[in-house]
Amino acid sequence: MHDTPLSLPPLSLYVHIPWCIRKCPYCDFNSHASGKHLPEAEYVQALIRELDMEMPYAQGRQLSSIFFGGGTPSLFSAESIGRVIQAARRRFGFTDTIEITLEANPGTFEQAKFNGFRNVGVNRLSIGIQSFDNRHLEKLGRIHSAENARDAVAMARSTGFDNINLDLMHGLPAQTEQEAMADLQQAIDLAPTHISWYQLTIEPNTEFYRRPPTLPTEDVLDTIQQSGHQLLADNGFFQYEVSAFCREKKFSLHNRNYWQFGDYLGIGAGAHGKITLPDEQRIIRTAKTRKPDDYLARENSFIAHCKNILENELPLEFMMNALRLNQGIEKPYFEARTGISLDKINETCEKLMIAGLLENSSSHLVTTKKGHRFLNTVLCYFSE
Repeated sequence: MHDTPLSLPPLSLYVHIPWCIRKCPYCDFNSHASGKHLPEAEYVQALIRELDMEMPYAQGRQLSSIFFGGGTPSLFSAESIGRVIQAARRRFGFTDTIEITLEANPGTFEQAKFNGFRNVGVNRLSIGIQSFDNRHLEKLGRIHSAENARDAVAMARSTGFDNINLDLMHGLPAQTEQEAMADLQQAIDLAPTHISWYQLTIEPNTEFYRRPPTLPTEDVLDTIQQSGHQLLADNGFFQYEVSAFCREKKFSLHNRNYWQFGDYLGIGAGAHGKITLPDEQRIIRTAKTRKPDDYLARENSFIAHCKNILENELPLEFMMNALRLNQGIEKPYFEARTGISLDKINETCEKLMIAGLLENSSSHLVTTKKGHRFLNTVLCYFSE
């Protein structure tokens, strides 16, 4: 039984496109080499059928953001992306400020479609650059060059996109601080509104896990991170989340909804969703059939797993998201979005404050700088 009534948070939509031209050795996402035949039309039809099935979860809410992720969503035609957008609009409606993001690779094949994506309603591009050093791109298994990356940003801007995120990694195999800063400076020089700058990690079920590359030492990684944060700040990029930096308050509305423990529908092979059901006073997580062939074979339901988030799991689930934000989250969000009284986490918060990991704030749940740096340690307190 929840302490306070659950309220409906904003609603987003995540659309997973599970194909890439080639699987990168560091990638643990649900992505697959596209091969000769890409079942684009069949997959779009399945996505639209799934939207019909997800409609009850909206509970009258309009969509505040859509994110096409993958994989490489830009492998699909603008017409196909547009069909999904229009199907979502007809079924749910859009808020006036809806953000529609599409992930794209810098290759010339995808660049040629940028104008079409813009015309069907995509208003934000997230371009997966990862590095501007061709040697590092080759090690990462990327199929584009540094020149392709610069051309992609120019093409996006020329076709009317004024909200552009660049994905960039650091801590690459044998990367030096100077190389990492050169990558970051080149991204800054391209004047995007948003930069996602995150450290390469070796994940299970990847080629890098089976054949680990030599990564920089912890000292070098720490220096890269500190130098990079300073470089971004000096160039007007505000860090608002662990790996997210923006100019002119151009936050990722979609990701910020995740971090504020909002709701999201997840459609497509392997997509995940999180839905609040106030009438039943519970919150559920859904996961869809993972393998594309199995997903396409489904007719009546695409759900592979659906589970309640147990009450004793909710504090950790909430904090795993909210404390990623540099400015934390206002305290009323915790009770409204978990149904749990703040009184139940007061003792944990006091321990964290004594340890210097959580701010003593009357209005926000927010880590100290030390707490933000050692976020996993902070989260352990909520899992006890």
